Amino acid sequence: MPLRRETSPLHAVPSLDAPEDRACVAAIARGDRAAFETLYRRYYERLFRFALRVTGRIAGVDDIVAETLIVVWRNAGEYRATSAVSTWIFGIAYRKALKALARERRASAPLEESIEPVELSAADQVDADSVRAAIVRAIAGLPPEHRAVVELTFHFNRSYQDIAEILDCPVGTVKSRMFHARAKLRPLLAHLLGD
Repeated sequence: MPLRRETSPLHAVPSLDAPEDRACVAAIARGDRAAFETLYRRYYERLFRFALRVTGRIAGVDDIVAETLIVVWRNAGEYRATSAVSTWIFGIAYRKALKALARERRASAPLEESIEPVELSAADQVDADSVRAAIVRAIAGLPPEHRAVVELTFHFNRSYQDIAEILDCPVGTVKSRMFHARAKLRPLLAHLLGD
């Protein structure tokens, strides 16, 4: 079963590529704190959700967002407008999230990378909330690189080209990661939907 993008207005993601973003970054490069506060308010919640989805844990997400926005503050003058501001910022957040995961792995025992099978009772199979929760758990069980591609595609509605820029990899790598993520998720979705 192919994964489909959410089209419900309740799940619509507002555009992160507003024209005022470039103006904010230019003002931040000049040291304008009010512009930084504006950009902070525009991005904080989305960066928080993205970092949470990439890392799969709440611990440390605030730090990842703060580190990301500090980089934006310090390096706004280096932004060259070759991509959307949101692509630049999400790329920083992705790298910070991966570094946080690497620090966590070094500090603790190795984590199991496999996805635990999710067994649902017949009652759970008809409960949409349980299905959604199971899908979220399955996505959380993917490696961070695959999880980021799935989340950026289906939750943040980004194109493969944008994702390649955010993740700093070729578009072919993005497609490969999506292929592998779908392959890991397909058995769970088939079980959940009774196919």
